[in-house]
Amino acid sequence: MTEVGESLTLADMNKIVSPQGIPSSTDVVDLAITGMTCATCSSRVEKVLSRLPGVETAEVNLATEKARVTVQRGQTAALAMAEAVQRAGFGAAVLTADAPAADESQVADAARRGLLTVLASALLTAPLVAMMALDLLGVHVMLPPWVQMALATPVQFVIGWRFYVGGWKSLRGGTGNMDLLVALGTSAAYGLSAWQVVIGHAHGHAHLYFEASTVVVTLVLLGKWLEARAKRSAASAIRALMSLRPDTARVERDGQLIEIPADSVVLGEIVVVRPGERAPVDGIVADGESQMDESLLTGESLPVEKVVGDKVTAGAINADGLLRVKATAVGAGSTIARIIRLVEGAQASKAPVQRLVDRIAAVFVPVVVAIAAVTFAVWWLVVGDPQGAFIAAVSVLVIACPCALGLATPTAIMVGTGVAARHGILIKDAEALELAHRVTAILFDKTGTLTEGRPEVSDVVAADGDRFRLLELAASVQQGSEHPLARAILTAARLDGITPRPLGSFRALPGLGLLATVEGRSILVGSRRLMRQSGVDVSLLEERAADAEAVGRTVMWVGEGDRPLGFIAVSDRVKDSAAPAIAKLKSLGVKSIMLTGDNRRAARVVADAVGVDAMHAEVMPEDKAAEVQRLRAAGDIVAMVGDGVNDAPALAAADIGIAMGTGTDIAMHTAGITLMRGDPSLLPGALSISRATYDKIRQNLFWAFVYNVIAIPAAAAGMLSPALAGAAMAFSSVSVVSNSLLLRRWKP
Repeated sequence: MTEVGESLTLADMNKIVSPQGIPSSTDVVDLAITGMTCATCSSRVEKVLSRLPGVETAEVNLATEKARVTVQRGQTAALAMAEAVQRAGFGAAVLTADAPAADESQVADAARRGLLTVLASALLTAPLVAMMALDLLGVHVMLPPWVQMALATPVQFVIGWRFYVGGWKSLRGGTGNMDLLVALGTSAAYGLSAWQVVIGHAHGHAHLYFEASTVVVTLVLLGKWLEARAKRSAASAIRALMSLRPDTARVERDGQLIEIPADSVVLGEIVVVRPGERAPVDGIVADGESQMDESLLTGESLPVEKVVGDKVTAGAINADGLLRVKATAVGAGSTIARIIRLVEGAQASKAPVQRLVDRIAAVFVPVVVAIAAVTFAVWWLVVGDPQGAFIAAVSVLVIACPCALGLATPTAIMVGTGVAARHGILIKDAEALELAHRVTAILFDKTGTLTEGRPEVSDVVAADGDRFRLLELAASVQQGSEHPLARAILTAARLDGITPRPLGSFRALPGLGLLATVEGRSILVGSRRLMRQSGVDVSLLEERAADAEAVGRTVMWVGEGDRPLGFIAVSDRVKDSAAPAIAKLKSLGVKSIMLTGDNRRAARVVADAVGVDAMHAEVMPEDKAAEVQRLRAAGDIVAMVGDGVNDAPALAAADIGIAMGTGTDIAMHTAGITLMRGDPSLLPGALSISRATYDKIRQNLFWAFVYNVIAIPAAAAGMLSPALAGAAMAFSSVSVVSNSLLLRRWKP
């Protein structure tokens, strides 16, 4: 939170938004992509989008099946992007902010169709597998060759047709993918067997490979079905958030209570929220008292009391009272809509570690095909075993799959950001999630971050003894400010029955205070530094001010010309969770530093109370950003925690900005992570979920790489049959997604 008199100019705000926000000359387009089967597909779509005019970045996420494109405004339209993806052989549709969520019934129908396809393939494959299993047990039962071919043909060319389509599309696009590997391997097994049947060579104990081709198709389809189920489970956080806001709202119009779509509520209208209902809009309680369950929004487990003047967030459940709420934000502008966009943005973004995987995936399929060709040649020409050559080459093609590599990072990020959101930690992008576990120093703003941010006037000391007049002048000046300290003075004036005088000119002095004209008098309100720079001698009141500062109170001086009129002391209680949070950060090896524009004595009281490692007081907004740069230059990975407009430069300068959800929109926009409850105890949780997610990413990538490093040579050495290779390939992706799902057990 900003301290006494801090403010920010429009130019400053433009500087803030540019580093981490999207520059105003660009647009962000989201696309839903269909038809991707592995990492090489997502890499292909990225290349197609990146080549379009004006496209600055294109990120395609295999797990969420979405693309996020940053394009220079006016260069390439969203529909043109979708058409380019479609020409590359994939499906694409433009996603908008108000686009409806995926129809759950359609998703369920698709899952049922997928399961029925797997069951049909398994039913046709079962006799061939049974024949092979009995043979291993010493019972030689051979189905007639034509029967085997009749069972295998629909599996290969009807049920497995998707692999030919996907493989052809990838070839047409100049790449190879998993579908191509499966199509090549199974076609080789089916083709050789069919050729032997047709020319009559399949008699006696001549070996056919129909069971190999059908088992591979069946197991790959089973693996993709299980993978889809797991990915759907990983995306449950978004669906839970989307289900929070009700579709309808009851509003008061023309003296009547009517029910309308929630998106049709007009700002300023009164919405009635009955007990047990969810709030359909963001707003302020105009009448009534109740408690609201905000657990799915903020992670706060206990109901929050709501009275007149309190904020209500769309999606919160009203417990026991009838509330009349004045709408302040609806539809895409509501808090829940912004949360959904943040989580979706994080899940759609690409972590830096993923870029290495993409480079590997781009050459994976050609390398595998080359290995299969070399394997075939060595077995046939060197070993002299044509049948072994065929089995080994097919096994190499079937077992190699870039899917696990492609899913390793995005599925972990999807689950990690989702579980973090359920606990009130919103992560803006994958880069912030990946960086957070490396943080070595955290800088804290004081007011509203380590303190409650709800200051109250404790002392009014007038130089001439007229306490009433001093408070009246200060309240009149503070009418032009939205700062919590200004609200504290205005509240104190209202409680004393004081009506502020009309405000003339008003000027904010960044980092110092305010200068305004009240009834023709030029009044200064602000810090001791402002008084000193303006030539106001405060020495006569210095001792009393020092006494107030010594117990942690913030002192705002009031002066006119070169004459001190007095000071107003304000107290702000330290948050109960601040000290335990700092202690936990120390146990994690993270040093904590408090930066504040407040006076040194008051700052020292708070610093000692919470136990930070270091403290800098009376700093200007630019000083906070300079301290961030100094620590970064010294080799620290720096996080900045704040909630005010003037914290935004430091939030942008830090490796990771962490905003309090109770603060300003500009702070949340600039930060990479937002703590929805404004609770410092969530900070160790933010670092913890980052570490847990990064650990999962490393585990997934390790197993995905090791799988291919071990499996491909084993297949080339003839140690794996095509059927076993197909089973291993199918379940490699499932294992990666399942490992990521273990993150759902994480708790702060």
